[in-house]
Amino acid sequence: MKKILFLLLIIFTQFSFAQKDERISTIDFVQIIDGNKAETIYYYEQNWKVLRQMALKKNYIASYEIMETTYSEEAPFHLMLITTYANKSQYEQREKHFEELIKEKGELELLNDKKPAVFRKNLFHKENVIHHN
Repeated sequence: MKKILFLLLIIFTQFSFAQKDERISTIDFVQIIDGNKAETIYYYEQNWKVLRQMALKKNYIASYEIMETTYSEEAPFHLMLITTYANKSQYEQREKHFEELIKEKGELELLNDKKPAVFRKNLFHKENVIHHN
């Protein structure tokens, strides 16, 4: 757990030096269920990542990242999904923007026709504000 917290500190420090405006990042901590790694990775690559690429092009977000991490009892998750918004306005419009993008993208892409609830569990969600001096 200490390693993960240290990694998060490094990530947010890098973000804070990169921009002058206040940024907001959201992080989802995802556990892969029953060894369904292929289905989970496919789902995030073909859906979550595609939506964020679309969001970047429309300036709805500042950045995104999928981080794979080692599962442990202290940190019982396999993936960290990070979306960073350039400012409060982008963050506050996120739901509206992603609804628009989901409609534009169309159907979910699934591997082996498995639904997300079968292969992954979102353990918790964190929102972080990066303050600048």
